[in-house]
Amino acid sequence: MFYAILAYHVEDAIKALTPQEDAALMADLLKINTRLREEGTLGPSARLGATQDAFTLRGPGDGVVIDGPFAETKEQLLGLYVVDCATRDKAIAIARDLRRVNSTAVYEIRPILLFKPGAPLAGK
Repeated sequence: MFYAILAYHVEDAIKALTPQEDAALMADLLKINTRLREEGTLGPSARLGATQDAFTLRGPGDGVVIDGPFAETKEQLLGLYVVDCATRDKAIAIARDLRRVNSTAVYEIRPILLFKPGAPLAGK
């Protein structure tokens, strides 16, 4: 079964990292990404842009596009991982690995009921 592991964090805490602290954090997370890719359990993962650049489609019918953060809590969704795990416990273990190197983050784990991989994205 596929699970999405959503990374929530206080955005200002990430913005406050020095370039060296951010690079060290990303290097630690990349080690986990590399291991998961080699195990064949890692699907798409991404670090999302600033919430100030986010917008949300909400409401009935065609909906309304709303600028700004899409959550009303102090923690914002800043990234996600898609992992292929045989059990819920394996997905939790992966989230715990991520949390060990990014201890102030909160990870939400959700089963994915439908997964359709898209076409590869062209880098810019």
